[in-house]
Amino acid sequence: MEIGIDLGTANVLVYVKGRGIVLREPSVVAKDLRTGRTLAVGEEARQMLGKTPANIQAIRPLRDGVIADFEVTEAMLNYFIKKVTKDRSFFSSLFRPKPSVTICVPAEITSVEERAVRDAAKLAGARDVDIIEEPMAAAIGAGLPIDGPSGNMVVDIGGGTTDVAVISLGGIVVSQSIRVAGNKMDEAIIRHIRRVYNLMIGERTAEEIKIRIGSAHRLEQELSMEIRGRDLINGLPKTVKITSEEVREALSEPISSIVDAVKSVLEKTPPELAADIIDRGIILTGGGAMLRGLDTLLSEVTGIPAIIAEDPLSCVAMGTGQRVHA
Repeated sequence: MEIGIDLGTANVLVYVKGRGIVLREPSVVAKDLRTGRTLAVGEEARQMLGKTPANIQAIRPLRDGVIADFEVTEAMLNYFIKKVTKDRSFFSSLFRPKPSVTICVPAEITSVEERAVRDAAKLAGARDVDIIEEPMAAAIGAGLPIDGPSGNMVVDIGGGTTDVAVISLGGIVVSQSIRVAGNKMDEAIIRHIRRVYNLMIGERTAEEIKIRIGSAHRLEQELSMEIRGRDLINGLPKTVKITSEEVREALSEPISSIVDAVKSVLEKTPPELAADIIDRGIILTGGGAMLRGLDTLLSEVTGIPAIIAEDPLSCVAMGTGQRVHA
């Protein structure tokens, strides 16, 4: 069996050759600290974030696109690989060969960080492990003609990293990877709510705010929502109403970092490829691509059309899977 894994800071997607994307779960593991036992993985563990008793910890084992907790990452990969390769027949499962795995990683990770990914996958049950860089996988998944002699620009905004790359003739010509993406946006929202309202909210609430009313550019009709958290002054639960304008202000710093990375890559792009990018546009992939107005902002700043890929959340997994087919 051949499988492709988008090992993201926020989510893991698994592509199985001949079946497509078969698994899409949060990159979260819940562990019992007393026994070391894994209690839940994926969506079930994500539901526990911020709600566990002292002896149970819900852990995100990847941080900024790389492995932060090796053992927990191995346990998570083992769970997901078993889940997608299990067979209803007892004898088939008994003699099932180990799967061949392709995993995508951020464009500028170190050799040590890449080795950790390979080792974790092998210990989790992979027969052999291939690595593909995230922007390349995103470009393949978005359907860009990467093998031709023309420039394609992709901006993949995940949970932990934003990867910006110009691709031509099947290779990355210019790239930059920054550890600013969806998670840094959530942290910026948490800091803003704490500073302005003296209200403590968790990362799940921050993510919900980002999805429901977050934006990178002024909206035709501004939005608002009520949020609940803990009052830092009296310690009691409190509800406040927030607007899309203030969330946009809170997000300005991480958004500026992403815009700067895009400009930096464009400045280093050879002129002939830059001309192709002006014609084709900048393709946005990853969960961060879905932030309202980000495409408009990038178009305004660069003067180049920014286009959200058809299924931005699945592009990296689809591209990793298509590399499996190659």
